[in-house]
Amino acid sequence: MSPTPAMLPPSGAETGWIILTPGMGIGPEVALRALAERPALWPRLVLAGRGQALRLANMGLELPLVPVAELVPSAEGLALWDPGDVPEVCEAAAVRAGAHACLAGRAAALVTGPIHKARLADQGFAFSGHTDFLGDLCGADPVMAFAGGRFGVALVTVHIPLAQVPQAVTAQAVLHVVRTAARAWIEELGVSPLRIAVCGLNPHAGEEGMLGTEEQERISPACDVLRAEGLELRGPISAETAFMDAMAGRVDLVVAMYHDQGLAPLKAVDFGRTVNWTLGLPIVRTSVDHGTADALVGTGRADPSSMGAAIDLAVRIVAGRGA
Repeated sequence: MSPTPAMLPPSGAETGWIILTPGMGIGPEVALRALAERPALWPRLVLAGRGQALRLANMGLELPLVPVAELVPSAEGLALWDPGDVPEVCEAAAVRAGAHACLAGRAAALVTGPIHKARLADQGFAFSGHTDFLGDLCGADPVMAFAGGRFGVALVTVHIPLAQVPQAVTAQAVLHVVRTAARAWIEELGVSPLRIAVCGLNPHAGEEGMLGTEEQERISPACDVLRAEGLELRGPISAETAFMDAMAGRVDLVVAMYHDQGLAPLKAVDFGRTVNWTLGLPIVRTSVDHGTADALVGTGRADPSSMGAAIDLAVRIVAGRGA
């Protein structure tokens, strides 16, 4: 059962309230539709984003949006804080303000909607997405992971061209991702014992060097270190084996070497149920598992389930830390 807002700590990291940045495209619509199903959370949440887009998405829903001058909740309904006229793109300014509020202890978690990376880049946004933006804001080396479905996925490399992946898959990167993800699954989600599968980079995990040597030179030594640290881990193994084992319930967490290796199978079986969870930050941040889907804006066909799952996971983590 998902935790209810009543389970949140009574008082930011101390007040237990959450900042939600709806983002772009279908973001405002799925945010409001998810919140319409969670009215008890309204006094503990602030919507931070473009007010015009949120009011347009609210047509037909008629949720009680309450404009606020500061990034704080409202007892009168759903607080709406608009960054207004700022030098930065509105959506980026909202994320920045939300992250700063969490870092300062004024808020307990940040939930984000989708952003259109190319469109933001055209307006001067210097990052490839939320993950590296938040890593820069927090001075951390974040890990992109996905939770909430039949199994979890963590990524060693994220938004880089495929041609750059082999150089980026280092033993140190594998160690960092597996250790960070394992800690989160065990401490935040309570998965114990945790069973991990680490994918190889090449087909058939390199076939003992015939199809590539990254497994032998980098991934396998990292896996040996992790097993020596006490983790229950298989790898490097072929991605097809890793995901078959995950689907069969024999693996809790799959560590993939690059974006599509991990997310194509995950979204094929659990799209809409999984949550993009940024690990390794000093703040709690969850997000949807989809993009802006501009073609669905205003059609009523956008599915709010992933946004709801992102909100619920943030509530669950905050509640666990409060306890």
